[in-house]
Amino acid sequence: MRRHIPLLILFAATPVQAQLCNGVSVSIGKDGRALGHLPYGDAAPGTLVAAPAYLAVGPCRLRPEVIADLQRLIAAAAGDPAVQGRLYAFSCHRSLSHQQSTFCRTRESESGVDRAISAAPPGHSEHATGYALDFTVRPADGCPDAEACMAAKPAFRWLAANAARYGFEMSFPASNKQGVKWEPWHWRWVGVSRAAPGAARARFLFARARRDFAANPAVDPAPMIVPPAVVPTLAPAPAEEPIKGKRKKKDRRRDRGDRSDR
Repeated sequence: MRRHIPLLILFAATPVQAQLCNGVSVSIGKDGRALGHLPYGDAAPGTLVAAPAYLAVGPCRLRPEVIADLQRLIAAAAGDPAVQGRLYAFSCHRSLSHQQSTFCRTRESESGVDRAISAAPPGHSEHATGYALDFTVRPADGCPDAEACMAAKPAFRWLAANAARYGFEMSFPASNKQGVKWEPWHWRWVGVSRAAPGAARARFLFARARRDFAANPAVDPAPMIVPPAVVPTLAPAPAEEPIKGKRKKKDRRRDRGDRSDR
């Protein structure tokens, strides 16, 4: 009987409603989702570190294992003129209270159904894990981080082509089955491989999302590596010169026969 106590406690502690705005709450489905969003809770205290200021616009706290890949990604983007600007992290980890203010900031219906298209209710945001962040581009050129505007940026095209090389995948692609608005700026870290430090934990947290609502572009399957073009030979290689003094087998056999008669 003791073996079942932790399981019973777990079910007893699982909330049946998610708190939204102005005292309104919404029922949580049997699969744990609230308004279509999967449950993530919040990162445990002491599991986050501040990203260096040169990587982010404003405060940015993430899991420490994300920082190294974020540094490499931003350094690579800074060195590529195709980006036409500078990529920065923006809006990294969000606490439950922060997520609630983000969710309630919009002016759609109090039921939260309309709000959930653009933001996750508290306790159901990937940002709470410490493995997800939004990217922004500077200079902004008057372009807000809205999907059409961000997607038109060369920096987004660079992310789509290269982010998977640094362990990042886009959680909410266009026309995603989860019913969340396309967010070309929102990326989650899952590591370049399962063996990368911290990647197993991140992939465990995002396992259901990756299985049921696939990212695109995604880290897995690994991005196709295009081999370099093969330069055709301009002229055929010269034929090998026959070795001087080399004789046909039948000539050698005849010589051996002659010798045997002697």
